[in-house]
Amino acid sequence: MEIRAIDHIELFVEDAEESAERLRDGFGFALAGRGGADTGLRGCESVLLRQGEITLLLTAATSAGHRAAEYVRSHGDGVGVIGLLVDDARAAFVQAVERGAAPVAPPERFGPPGDRVVFASVAGFGDVEHRFVSRERPEGPFAPLIVESGCGRTGGGLLRTVDHFAVIVPAGTLDETVRYYQEVFGLTQTFEEQIIVGSQAMDSKVVQSASGRLTLTVIEPDTTRDPGQIDTFLEAHGGAGVQHVAFLTDDITAAVRASAERGVRFLTTPPGYYDALTPRLGHVGVEVGELRELNILADRDHSGVMLQIFTESRHPRGTLFHELIERRGARTFGSNNIQALYEAVERQRASDPASLD
Repeated sequence: MEIRAIDHIELFVEDAEESAERLRDGFGFALAGRGGADTGLRGCESVLLRQGEITLLLTAATSAGHRAAEYVRSHGDGVGVIGLLVDDARAAFVQAVERGAAPVAPPERFGPPGDRVVFASVAGFGDVEHRFVSRERPEGPFAPLIVESGCGRTGGGLLRTVDHFAVIVPAGTLDETVRYYQEVFGLTQTFEEQIIVGSQAMDSKVVQSASGRLTLTVIEPDTTRDPGQIDTFLEAHGGAGVQHVAFLTDDITAAVRASAERGVRFLTTPPGYYDALTPRLGHVGVEVGELRELNILADRDHSGVMLQIFTESRHPRGTLFHELIERRGARTFGSNNIQALYEAVERQRASDPASLD
């Protein structure tokens, strides 16, 4: 199968309107549609948001038997579905199941001729499923039971697309998770490393589709060292899941300024990080003073420079958060910034213990 792009991300949440409002107010997502009992949805209500190439569906259960209700009970709000755009969702589903994927929902076709869409789902990691999506018209409606409000599928904004997902898995399951994505979805491993921070450590591997449009950074804790943030996520989340979604932007300084003005809270960075930045990396295209002011991290690999920043987690369990990333040629994920991120998360944990409950 060839994965063309991320068609959409569906988040299962307790309150769809409230969750959508936070994303609209904080990051400038536009309301694109709604669905509920009045549009034919059963057991749930959904809000559709769009920005650039990003489509988010926020779904809240209205009946206890809906999948979103079960997910929220187990994990709290989080990423429940990663929709994958393919040429033929039926064929992709059959191929994935033949390769060992557990089926979740068989292929189903929706919509009138010319605007038909096919959905079919298989299991991914933890309780996250992958929904294969094929569309007769790429710019067509999301799905018939979502009544859209006129926001274009490629509307403007500060965020362009989904860069990657950070996926946390239990200790001892990293290799089998990577192998699953290689064998079932045809992804290729592009990177691996062990990150040691003080007395803690984590192992990670990156898998990516041939198109480069689906990237998973899969991380497991190193149990030979002290428990740390990865262990904390697994306990609070209740198993494997998406720790953060990284949104790609073409102008990170503008995106951070705009989002901060709208109330998004970003993790802060120790001042000493910026004192050492120029000697470590040289000039990165943005003045160090501006990076320091905005708490933006920088790194460099053999292909170029990467700028990134992480939001504070406002999740009641202290789990899901977001990353903004600008790539100026760089293809990796800021390994040299892990120490700064680790210290920032520790400061948030110390100042807000309730976020870990």
